[in-house]
Amino acid sequence: MGDRGGSRSRDRDTKRKDSRSRSRKKDSRSRSRSKSAEARPKRPDDYGVDTMKITDDDAAFILGKGGKTKEKIARVSNAEIELFERDLVLEIRGSKKERRRAKKYAEGVMAQRTGPVTVNEDYDDGDLTMLRVPQEAVGFVTGRAGNFLRTIEEEWGTLMFFVEVESSRSRSKEYEKLAIFGNVKARRGAELKVLSAVETKVPGYFDKIRDDVVPRDRGADHGDGSWGTDTMTFQDDELSYALGKQGGTRKKIERSSGAIVQYVGQNALFSGCKAERKRAKEYMKWLFDQLEGPVYVHGWEDRDDITVVDVPQDCIGYVTGNRRAALGGIEEEWGTLMFFMNKDGGSTKGRGRGGSEQLAIFGSERSRRGAELKVMSAVETKAPGTFTRGIREKFSDEKGFSTDRMIFRDDELSYALGKEGSTRKKLALAAN
Repeated sequence: MGDRGGSRSRDRDTKRKDSRSRSRKKDSRSRSRSKSAEARPKRPDDYGVDTMKITDDDAAFILGKGGKTKEKIARVSNAEIELFERDLVLEIRGSKKERRRAKKYAEGVMAQRTGPVTVNEDYDDGDLTMLRVPQEAVGFVTGRAGNFLRTIEEEWGTLMFFVEVESSRSRSKEYEKLAIFGNVKARRGAELKVLSAVETKVPGYFDKIRDDVVPRDRGADHGDGSWGTDTMTFQDDELSYALGKQGGTRKKIERSSGAIVQYVGQNALFSGCKAERKRAKEYMKWLFDQLEGPVYVHGWEDRDDITVVDVPQDCIGYVTGNRRAALGGIEEEWGTLMFFMNKDGGSTKGRGRGGSEQLAIFGSERSRRGAELKVMSAVETKAPGTFTRGIREKFSDEKGFSTDRMIFRDDELSYALGKEGSTRKKLALAAN
């Protein structure tokens, strides 16, 4: 009896422990959900829900192939959009401005199904750029089945379609008007890409509308209020160099400077805030200066857009790669501009027997750090201990961007690296 009583007592104790354990787990899950909810962006005071009743044909147009059109409307308007296909209802959630824009975009998309989209003066909600496109370039700009416009929309996060303006219906059809919706930077990037294509088809067109295009949105509320566009003109032999293979040099300057960089005919246009435009023009100048000889950026220590790495001379070829392939790959991966600086044609520092050269890396802080660590890894492969000799673990208390260090044991490195670096890449993506 005593044993059975003790057994029942232990069973009751076990049940109570299990109950408390389950309760703790429930509390843990509840807290987890609560924290997740708290982490969401705070809803604006005018947050609300609007609905639109649509037809079956409209629903297909709004959804688009694979849901891409609906996603595009949501991205450009910054609203949350849900399409209830059974009830044929489009639900729009967001601030008053976000809902208004999303509804306008949805109506524009649906109107394309039956004919040209007609707009009036009230259509511009601070989100519209209207660009005149010569009739002979419309097909070229649109592309087969609209693919070229869709590509630009995808690249810049815009919504674009040709429209008719109520006040100008009776005018000549020498031009078509292209409506570009989005934030000021997205609209500008898309507009200049379209103009670049138009100039290819109708040379000299940009000069006719330059005075309308260049000052557009000057001083717009983007960043520090210094938004604008600067221009420069290329000589015939300069354009191909500034463009680079498959536009690689132009894209490199654009990503590293933060400005929009586009070439329209022989003209380079730099759009962005004042600091971004200044960086883009400096980077362009240094690229051309390299054609004349080594480049050195005086006062680089006082700049906030540069990281300098001392690369041993016997590692320079390995870091650069055949025909600059390795360095170019790092630039493309991290969105940086990189070149070796040299004051007088010799090595800049004595490091071992061969000395070293300074590799300048330009871009955002995170991009520069990513490129710098990639270069350091390459140097370590070629000359072990260059950067890691005597190194210790370090964990930063900085709240913003910083660097921590862990030291691997020999048997841990291959596991943390993974096949072809896949585990390292996975960790980097997940932590970003």
